[in-house]
Order: sequence, then structure tokens, then C-alpha cells
Amino acid sequence: MSRFLDLTKGAIRVMLTGASGREVVLYRVRPGEVCLQTFSCLVDGHSYGAEGIVEADIEGILIPAAQFRQQLEDDATFRQKVLSSVALRFAEYQQLVEDVALTGFDARLAKALLRLADEGVVHATHAALAAETASGRAYVTRRLAVFADKGVVEQMPDGIAIKDKRALEQIAADPR
Repeated sequence: MSRFLDLTKGAIRVMLTGASGREVVLYRVRPGEVCLQTFSCLVDGHSYGAEGIVEADIEGILIPAAQFRQQLEDDATFRQKVLSSVALRFAEYQQLVEDVALTGFDARLAKALLRLADEGVVHATHAALAAETASGRAYVTRRLAVFADKGVVEQMPDGIAIKDKRALEQIAADPR
């Protein structure tokens, strides 16, 4: 039975896996946000095309499909919350397409490193960074080696330390 998750705590990473096994992170769902996969399933009966992976312990309210549709119809506040979240998610999709199609890989990798950094360290595997940047693991490894040679990052056994945040921000801002 399909249900809508009204998330109040935690985070869910939504990923798409291709036939080749390559993965790409589509977006993350945080409290107050809508998963487009779930929304599509509940509104149009489409099946899920992606997978949700809990990144941080979650809490929320599961709303059955019929109740979700009724609340959308009857509750203007709920409807506005859902529609605003869908609009935000659409903008994120648009940005993802723009990044993949029109932004150079180094900028995408730099943006991912900055976004995932926790106190200057990114605790992600090269495979996870490949999923974040819609690329391959081997390419991430090669480009991280170049970043390290330039003194921008340092690869460590437990992650990637950002050594020159300003340089990384400049790389992220360069669309080439």
C-alpha cells in the first residue's frame, strides 16, 4: 500500500541506478520536503523509479494514499506545503540537469565536496562521490588526485580533507 511520508526528522537520499549499475543521487528529502517519486506514485499511480536510502534516523507520519489525496483536496495549508515542496524539488532537478549537461566535471566535483564537507572533511567513498556527480568512480579518483596535487584536498584513509576551501569554491564557480 502506497503512503506519503511527512518527514519530521532525518534525511533520505534518493538515488537512481542504471542498468549498468551506475548510480546518481537525484536529491535528498529532509523534514518538510516531498519525495517526487512518492508524489508521482500517489498522484498518478506511477511505480518508483528510484530508491530511498536513510542517511540519518528518520521520524515522520505515514499518510495512506487515499487520505493524502483527500488532504490535498481539503486542506489548503497542506496542499500549499506539498506544492511548494514539489516546486522546490523541480528546481533541484533542473539544476541537476544543468550541472550534468552544462557544467564541467571539476566544478561538479568541487560543489559535491563543499556540500558534503563536515568540518572540512568529506566522509564519502569515491563511488559515493561518483553518484553525487553523475560520473564514474575511476574518473572521480583521477580528478581528486589532480585536486590533491594542487593542494586543494588531501586524500586520507577515512575521507577527503579540504585543504584550500577558497580554491575549491573557485573551481566550483567555474562552469567549464
